[in-house]
Amino acid sequence: MDVRRLIYVIDDDESVRTVVERYLLREGYEVKSFVRAEEALAEIDHVFPDMVILDIMLPGMNGYEFCKSIRTHSDVPIIMVSARDEEVDRILGLELGSDDYLAKPFSPRELVARVRTVFRRLRPATAEERQPSLAFPSCGDLVLRDEERRILCADKDMVLTTKEFELLAYLIKHRGRAFTREQLLTQVWGYEFIGDERAIDDLVKRLRKKLGVAESHAEIVTVWGFGYKLESGE
Repeated sequence: MDVRRLIYVIDDDESVRTVVERYLLREGYEVKSFVRAEEALAEIDHVFPDMVILDIMLPGMNGYEFCKSIRTHSDVPIIMVSARDEEVDRILGLELGSDDYLAKPFSPRELVARVRTVFRRLRPATAEERQPSLAFPSCGDLVLRDEERRILCADKDMVLTTKEFELLAYLIKHRGRAFTREQLLTQVWGYEFIGDERAIDDLVKRLRKKLGVAESHAEIVTVWGFGYKLESGE
């Protein structure tokens, strides 16, 4: 249980807010609820949350706009929820940087389980995990410290979202090996994922940009007609 982690719940449905808040409080989280995305953005200027649970269909600024806005300056985990279970809605949310997507009506227990999973991926490393190791997977100037949820480029930490980390870590572990988009979709989301392959294309696009900013020699190479692979560039 993650005590004192703060979660923002943004949903204009009072019954959903009430149920979600009750279950999260029971798990030991702090919760602050909002009806409008604009209210949450204003509050973020003062108190930053550890996670956002975000409805898509909101009055005023919708969930997509909120996600796009906050991703310009923060990698805070975002779980999107929506009464619309259309594939295009799910894919758009993932492309904009959300970490997960649940269709309404959903089980509050399932939502709590997803919250735990995301926080577990972001947990701080233990003292034992921080001990030096001679077996860290690498690719060129990229080094994966999986237990610490860190990827270093020339000894400097890269700032990555959860899904960016999952994809780049997987490619580092299997450097030089080509994967189809479908294989990467399943691997990155951690369960059988049926969706548009554009989600992987978007992740690759964002990672290429961050690798460029970090001046890494490593390169995510397109294998035409197949998928992607990571090469050291050396």
